Amino acid sequence: MTVTANGVQGMALPSEPDVTPAVLIERARAMAPALVARQRETEERTYYAEDTHLAFRDAGFYRITVPKRYGGYEFGFDTFLQIVMTLTRACPSTGWMYCLGAAHSLFAGSMFGEKAQAELFSGGDFIAPLVNAPHGTARRAADGGWILNGVWKYCSGAPYATHLIGNTMIVEDDGKPARPLLFIAPRDQWEMLDDWGWQLGLKGSGSHSIRISDGHIPSHFGLEVNFEEISVTGGTPGRDLHEHPQYGGAPASSMALEGAHIAVGMCQGALDAYTELMFSRTTILPPFPPRAEDPDFQLWYGQASSMIDAAETLVLATARRWHELSEQPIGAFTAEEDLRIALTCREATSLAWRAVDEIIQPTAGSTAVREGERLERVWRDLSTGRTHVSSAVLLTTVANRGYAQLRLQSERR
Repeated sequence: MTVTANGVQGMALPSEPDVTPAVLIERARAMAPALVARQRETEERTYYAEDTHLAFRDAGFYRITVPKRYGGYEFGFDTFLQIVMTLTRACPSTGWMYCLGAAHSLFAGSMFGEKAQAELFSGGDFIAPLVNAPHGTARRAADGGWILNGVWKYCSGAPYATHLIGNTMIVEDDGKPARPLLFIAPRDQWEMLDDWGWQLGLKGSGSHSIRISDGHIPSHFGLEVNFEEISVTGGTPGRDLHEHPQYGGAPASSMALEGAHIAVGMCQGALDAYTELMFSRTTILPPFPPRAEDPDFQLWYGQASSMIDAAETLVLATARRWHELSEQPIGAFTAEEDLRIALTCREATSLAWRAVDEIIQPTAGSTAVREGERLERVWRDLSTGRTHVSSAVLLTTVANRGYAQLRLQSERR
């Protein structure tokens, strides 16, 4: 049992109670140069180094959206996302791994009940990959909990994770149809497989598979719900438990925001590499001035940088919209608003990607994309990130149709 400053039992004092979001963002900026310099070793290891992990821990990065009552900062999700964008700009693999591991304290603090949260956040820091696709099976244990078996792929953040958030199917011996289970499994119930690093890009993102063999979790660590059908219009456990209204926000759009901030951060890193080339490389025609003095390169640079700036402006505004909806009375964050935010994130991502795909990469020159060059690495990481099923498939098909249907229904009224 812990005691707060006002003497109330059962609630933990937040670490560094006087720290501000601006301080955490500045800490991330200060770390960026070292992350740029260590990109190669991060890829070779397949995840960021332990001393980087410890630096993130000491900086408080794993407690940004952990609720205050459990020792977290309970800062806005937008603060977390700005730190993600900063880290990803420096090293896409590091930013991806950090984001998709640390982001989900928001989800756990929103969707699970008080008993579960008290146990899940007992360690203070919370790192949990979240795998939407259902894998494996769950069966009822004799004590009413769940027995889990299976392998969950693409668990970004697994190397330093405290938990896994996964989806599976409940199977029973009575012949009833299988039904979904969303669960959280602590680290001692699973093992990480050594199966990451052979992809084109994001080689250092720690996106290993996780295997659970007869893992046991208590019943309150499982929710019998399909992730894609989660609705917050009736409220959430977290909205009732915590002061910050963000624990009543919609999870699907929050995860789209994660992906958009990662993508924009990657493209900012590509622009950083392109900027260096503007001063270090010359044109191919006499009198061979630096690219920064050439009208054509100035044109390309201006167009690419403005597109990436516009994408950043869009994702920051969309994050504010997510917070505004969360602050409104329960019921305001509808499925239509959820999809609207997710699709806006897709457009921001597309805009930033076009700047790299259509301008930066073609005009940088072949020497800039030799193995080991920063732009080459960012290009590979962006290309791999674009294959993520959420952005490549769901946000271009199912989400479009669903949003159109909901919006047309509202227009008909």
